[in-house]
Amino acid sequence: MLKNVKSSVTTTIAKAMICILLLSVATTSFAIFMLASSLNDAEAVNVAGSMRMQSYRLAYDIQSESHDYESHIVMFEHSIYSPSMKALQHWVVPVDITHDYYSLITRWHELKLVLKGDDRERYLQLVEGFVNQIDAFVFKLQDFSETKLISLAWVGGLGLGFVLLISIFVVHYTRKHVVTPLNSLVLASEQIQARSFDVQLNISSENEMGVLAKAFNNMARDLGNLYRGLEKAVNEKTLKLQNANDSLRVLYQSSQELTVSRITQDNFSAILKHIVSLEGISAARLEINEVGEKPILISEGEACRNCKKSCSSQKLVLDGLELGTLYWKVSLPCPDQALIDNFVQILSRAVYYNQAQRQAEQLLVMEERATIARELHDSLAQALSYLKIQVSLLKRGMSKLPDSPALEKTSPVLAELDTGLSAAYTQLRELLTTFRLSIQEGSFGTALQSMTEQLSDQTDAEIELNNQLSSIELETNQQVHLLQLIREAATNAIKHAQAKHIKIECDETETHIQVLVKDDGIGFDTKLEKANHYGLSIMQERASRLSGKLTITANEMQGCEVYLKYPKIKDSNIDKV
Repeated sequence: MLKNVKSSVTTTIAKAMICILLLSVATTSFAIFMLASSLNDAEAVNVAGSMRMQSYRLAYDIQSESHDYESHIVMFEHSIYSPSMKALQHWVVPVDITHDYYSLITRWHELKLVLKGDDRERYLQLVEGFVNQIDAFVFKLQDFSETKLISLAWVGGLGLGFVLLISIFVVHYTRKHVVTPLNSLVLASEQIQARSFDVQLNISSENEMGVLAKAFNNMARDLGNLYRGLEKAVNEKTLKLQNANDSLRVLYQSSQELTVSRITQDNFSAILKHIVSLEGISAARLEINEVGEKPILISEGEACRNCKKSCSSQKLVLDGLELGTLYWKVSLPCPDQALIDNFVQILSRAVYYNQAQRQAEQLLVMEERATIARELHDSLAQALSYLKIQVSLLKRGMSKLPDSPALEKTSPVLAELDTGLSAAYTQLRELLTTFRLSIQEGSFGTALQSMTEQLSDQTDAEIELNNQLSSIELETNQQVHLLQLIREAATNAIKHAQAKHIKIECDETETHIQVLVKDDGIGFDTKLEKANHYGLSIMQERASRLSGKLTITANEMQGCEVYLKYPKIKDSNIDKV
C-alpha cells in the first residue's frame, strides 16, 4: 500500500534530514578547509613581515660592515623561499598575490646582485622601494586572510540559517503530518476502547498517515460491525434462552393445571393466560365441543371473537377424538410452533381429563343411585307388591261374602287402601326409574339427547330439544336434578297431557340457568289435588335443591309450561355463541 503513496511523509522528512546533513557537512568542510588555509596565511604574513626587518637589517649590516652580513643574506634567502611562501603558488591563492610573490623573488634577485657586487651602497637607495613592495605584498596577504575568514563566517551563517530553516520546516511538517494525526489516532483509540466505534478520522492527504487513517477508519468500521454483530448475536441468544426459559416456565405452570382434583373453566382460563403471556401471541381463544351441546368459548387477551379468518387455529385431538379448537392471534416475533403444539397437547389432555373426571363423578353418583334403587326394589317395592297382592286377595274374598252393614262400611276403606297402595307402588316405580337414569360419557348434552330419544320412542308426540348448556359449568348433582326434572315434566306431558308437541329449552344468562318444558296438551287445574299425581311436588323439591324457582303455568285445554330458573354457583369468563 505504501508503494502507491503519492506524498510520503518519511521521504519528505528524510530529504530534509539529508539536506541538513549535506549543509552541515559542506559548511564544516568549508570551515575546516578555510581554517587550514588560514593557518598557512598567518605564517606567510609573519614571514613577509620578517622580510621587511631583514631588508633593513641588511642595510644596517652594509653601513656597519657587520660580520653577519653573508649569513643575513642567506637568512633572507631562506625566508623568501620558505614553505609558507612557496604555498602562495597554490591554485586557491589569488593570482595577483602569486604574481606579487614572483615579483618579490625577481626583485630580490636583482637586489641580491647589488648586495653581492662592489657597489653595496646602492642597496641603501633601493631598500626603501623593496620594503614598500614587501609592505604591499603583506597587506594583500592580510586582506586575503581576512577575506577567507569573512567568507567562512558567511558560509557558516548561511549554512546554519538553512539548517535552522529546514529544521523548522521539519518540525512544522512533522507536527502537521505526524503528531496531529497521531494524536487523533490516540483519541480515536480511546473512543474505541470505550466501545464507541463511530469514529471517522479526517483524511486530508495521501501520505502514510492518510493511509493509516483510512486503514484505521476501515478497522473501526469493521470492529463496530463485528461488535454490533456479536452483541446482536449475544442478545439474540440471550433472548432465545429467556424465551426458552419463559416457555418452560409457562409449560410447567400450565401442566400444573392438570394436577388439580377437578379441572374447571378457571384451569382452562389459566392455561390461556399462560399462552397469551408468551411473546408473539396477543390473544387466545379455546373452543370446547360437546355432543349435543353448544360449544364453550373461553377467551384471553385482546378481543378474539370471530377471528377464524384472522387467527391461527389447531384442532384439539387426543386418541383420535376431536375435543375442540384452539385459536390464537399472532404478533411479531412469531411464536414457536413446537411450543404451540405442546399447549395444544396440554389443552387436549385438560379437556379429556375434564370429561373423564365428570364421567367418573357421574358414574359414582349413578352407582350410588343404582344401589339405592336396588335396595328400594328389593325391600319397599317387594313389600308394596306383597301388600297389593294381599289387598287384591282380600277384596276377592270379601266379594264372596253376603251383604251386611259391616261389609258396606269396610268396602270403601278397602277400596281406598287399594288405591293408595297402587298410587304408592306407581310412585315407587317412577322413583326407581328416575334413580336408574344414567349420563353417558360424562356429557349433559348427550344424556339429555339420549333421554329425549327414549321418550320419543314412547310417544307419537314431537319432542323439540334446544340445549344451550354445557357440562363443564354444571355440577354432577345439578345435571342429575335437571335431567330428572326435564324427564318428569316431559313424562307428565306424554302420559297425562296427551300433547302432540313438546318443546324443551335449556339456556343460560350471565348469572342464571333457565329450563323450559312446554307442551300443547290438555293441561290441568293446578288447584286440584289431582295435580299431585304428576310429581309436581318432587319437581318443586328438586328446584329448591338447586336454590331456584319452579313456575308451573297450566290451564285446561291450553297446555302446560314448566319453567325453572336458578343462579349459577360462580361467575365465569365464558362467551356463548
